[in-house]
Amino acid sequence: MSMITVLGAGNVARALVPALSAAGHDVRTGTRGTLADAAAGAEVVVNALPGAVSLEVLRGLAPVLAGAVLVDVANPVEIGPDGFASRLLHANLAAAIQDALPRTRVVKALNTVGPAPLMAAPASLGTPPSTFLCGDDPAAKRVVAGLLADLGWRPEWIVDLGGVANAWWPESFALMVRPLIGALGPVPFALAVAR
Repeated sequence: MSMITVLGAGNVARALVPALSAAGHDVRTGTRGTLADAAAGAEVVVNALPGAVSLEVLRGLAPVLAGAVLVDVANPVEIGPDGFASRLLHANLAAAIQDALPRTRVVKALNTVGPAPLMAAPASLGTPPSTFLCGDDPAAKRVVAGLLADLGWRPEWIVDLGGVANAWWPESFALMVRPLIGALGPVPFALAVAR
């Protein structure tokens, strides 16, 4: 099992930490002031920080993240007064993180699933969901796919979209959340690829 650090203390961290621990991983959390200590020595680091601050914070952690797999689940959005994403703050957050941390292996995943508890309980949806992997390192994507399996994601639900340059596609999904909730109500959701 892996040593995993989850950066952040919000809904995503609260969903993933107990699920990854239950799967047998050694999981630490890092919040403001303890991020570098928590990330030091981790094989896998999950970016569960708000997308608006992710790049700045992770850039400061570059030395301790060297060699690690970074699972980026953040959406790079500005939150409007209604609590929904109003615009993207980066054209591609995952690619910007990879550029800022060239010695870290960045993989985008899980950012199209909501609310956060579904990330660790994908089978609870009536329709099989999809999650998307974007990253330049095939071995890192295999590590992330293994962690997703530990969270209940079946292999056929994981879609590899290629390199980190393609992460802007799933990141853009955040802008659809407001109209989806307007149409469907506050129900759990995830993208699903029918094939």
